Amino acid sequence: MSLKTLPLLFINLGGEMVYILDQRLRAQSIPQEKARKVMHDIVGTMFNKRFMEELFKPQEMYSKKAMRTVFDRLAHASIMRLNAASMDKLYDLMTMAFKYQVSLCLRPSDVLLVTLNHVDAIKDFVSGSTKIILLIDHVYHLLHEHFASLSTGQFQLIRQALLSFFQDMHIRVSIFLKDKVQNSNGRFSLPVDSPIPYGTEMPGVIRFFASNEVVRTIEFKTNTKYRTVLKPGSFEKSGERITLLGTNMYNVDRNVETSSVSQSQSQDGASGNAPNPLAKEELNLLAHLVGKDEKKAKDVSAFRLNLFSTDKEEEIAAEKTIYRPDRVINIDASKKKASDELSRIMDDFTITSNNSATATEKGDDLLALMDSA
Repeated sequence: MSLKTLPLLFINLGGEMVYILDQRLRAQSIPQEKARKVMHDIVGTMFNKRFMEELFKPQEMYSKKAMRTVFDRLAHASIMRLNAASMDKLYDLMTMAFKYQVSLCLRPSDVLLVTLNHVDAIKDFVSGSTKIILLIDHVYHLLHEHFASLSTGQFQLIRQALLSFFQDMHIRVSIFLKDKVQNSNGRFSLPVDSPIPYGTEMPGVIRFFASNEVVRTIEFKTNTKYRTVLKPGSFEKSGERITLLGTNMYNVDRNVETSSVSQSQSQDGASGNAPNPLAKEELNLLAHLVGKDEKKAKDVSAFRLNLFSTDKEEEIAAEKTIYRPDRVINIDASKKKASDELSRIMDDFTITSNNSATATEKGDDLLALMDSA
């Protein structure tokens, strides 16, 4: 499995989260100033420079549980609050949207173009903040540095790792059901008519070779409408991405509902998907970045966002939510003791010239800190 998959998974899921929150903020007529603050706080936290640099280091994928915990914390990085049912729905929409996009990628490298589409859109959401724009520009730099020069084989490993992460998630989403791209069992129905990947030939020719030479050619009709892609797509900070995958499908207000299929599999993943202990390092770093102090917790400007059409629907969904302590990673950054521990963990992330500790020793120290917390 590729050790470069994690940042692409995080950024794309984050992009889908921003799309959904923007749609719900508008649907609930949240005042523009509050909506702007929510977007700026969440994007600023998501693209925090130190956190991004840690995320882009080669590492194993997070478990499904750890990834969900990251986004639970991230969604509450501002004055907005979501109850458990709305958070479940938000994460379901995020994961299924990105799963569909990965499934539709014509070439393995298109995963990077989808990611860049998400970053492009996120940048538009925070266009009024110079500070956050600089953070996003740094993410463009990291994406280009780490992914632009990868081979097709390396991108294929990344795509396989992403599809493996989503393998047991079959959640019905109304927007996909209405467009007939998802079946009633939650599985996607991929179209036959599609563009031809850049650099490949139109289907309809069979060539027979002997001694590395073409000895016979047969042409046949496909009865399918294909179209060619004339450009490879830009991996630069700005440029034509040549794909709509990863763009905002909620630009037109649509009522999006979800319902779970194979819930036990989609929430915890396959039985062999044990949590990655190293993921807790990033979880604790993120907890420090978005940790709520007492003043923020009592902010009178805080408001609740409902991911359902009505409060009644949210209440019904909440009643069906089963609390499982073993599925939760609790991070409390509001207490002084926890804050001190998180500060020590963040100090371990800082690499200085006189630091003689090895990577293994530092990992042991981090685990010891978490065990003692």
